[in-house]
Amino acid sequence: MARKIQPAERCDCDVIHEDTVNQVREKMPQEETLYDLAELFKVFGDSTRIKILWALDEAEMCVCDIAFLLNMTQSAISHQLRVLKQAELVKSRREGKIVFYSLEDEHVKQIFEQGLIHISEESK
Repeated sequence: MARKIQPAERCDCDVIHEDTVNQVREKMPQEETLYDLAELFKVFGDSTRIKILWALDEAEMCVCDIAFLLNMTQSAISHQLRVLKQAELVKSRREGKIVFYSLEDEHVKQIFEQGLIHISEESK
């Protein structure tokens, strides 16, 4: 994903479009909501967690299976699953001694898939 970084374009004027600014300000979520959203997106900022989400998008899996798939220790996978669970991106269920993990709900799948679509688009 090596994209050339383009400088941001700037206005050459000092005009404030007050109607637009006020309209957007009225609809802007509260600061705490935006903070929570930023924290959610931070969870997606780790490639190991992305790999786990990818795997769980394909099938429900236990820690052993995920660790084997990603060639990592069960401890490392458990740590990442704990982060994903705290962010309410994955859920677990116990079957005897085995704990299976899956995506929390359809929203998580949609966020993940929309991200993939976005990065797959050709540069315009």
